[in-house]
Amino acid sequence: MSEEEVAEQLSVSVQHIHKWEGNQSYPDIQQFLNLSDIYGTTINEFIKNDVALQNRINIQEEEKEDEDKLLHPGFYIGIGLMFFGNFLSLIIGNLMIMMVTNIAGMLIICFYKEILKLLKDVKKDFYEQK
Repeated sequence: MSEEEVAEQLSVSVQHIHKWEGNQSYPDIQQFLNLSDIYGTTINEFIKNDVALQNRINIQEEEKEDEDKLLHPGFYIGIGLMFFGNFLSLIIGNLMIMMVTNIAGMLIICFYKEILKLLKDVKKDFYEQK
């Protein structure tokens, strides 16, 4: 069956089919169901044979879990650093300490997930070079 015929049966453009084949995007669940009918297979077979799709599903599930957490550990680390800096600033009498720790705390609160991802990538690269 040609791409044009599949696209016509699914009511999508041929470009969508090209993107699906190139792992640039994926069909939604209804289109998966229609594709399984067209090719006489199951959605399970589509997913089992596509490692890129499996990885994307795993990544999306991890992101969903992260979004469910209202206050992630970075929030507590950042707030703790800010309080520690304010306390240390009062004891020592140096406002520069308070300013630096407040900025660092806010950066940790805002970019905690990105910092973790960066550290994981660095660790992965480090072990791949060995």
